[in-house]
Amino acid sequence: MSSLTHFDTQGQAHMVDVAAKPATHRIAVAEGRIAMQAATLAIVQGGTAKKGDVLGIARIAGIMAAKKTSDLIPLCHPLALTRVAVDFELLPDTSAVRCQATVETMGPTGVEMEALTAVQVALLTIYDMCKAVDKHMVMEGVRVLEKHGGKSGSFVA
Repeated sequence: MSSLTHFDTQGQAHMVDVAAKPATHRIAVAEGRIAMQAATLAIVQGGTAKKGDVLGIARIAGIMAAKKTSDLIPLCHPLALTRVAVDFELLPDTSAVRCQATVETMGPTGVEMEALTAVQVALLTIYDMCKAVDKHMVMEGVRVLEKHGGKSGSFVA
């Protein structure tokens, strides 16, 4: 395993210098899910939540979160994102909603953190909008599925 890049030679946290890195097309895909009671999933699917369109609002929240990642994660670089897509899949067999975020940029550093942040905030939004009827929801399995671009090349889970 290589050394951690967010620490300098004295062990102090620092923002990685990416000035000399070439700008390349970067893509990251992340996923996660939120498990809930079957009745809660029916509310989400039917669009009958009192707060409105759960998945539509969660999609916007995920996109906004990807754009604000550097404000939330201290050592992340602010990036000019060229694409953020947040998609949902209803999983009735497990009473869950799967969220997948795809984030792209043309730049010197990757977008894994932006994809992960989009997924987590989208799931948190679903929780927030449904907590009045289901306090037992569980967010789980948030992870990077794949990333492409840059010196380290591609990663597929």
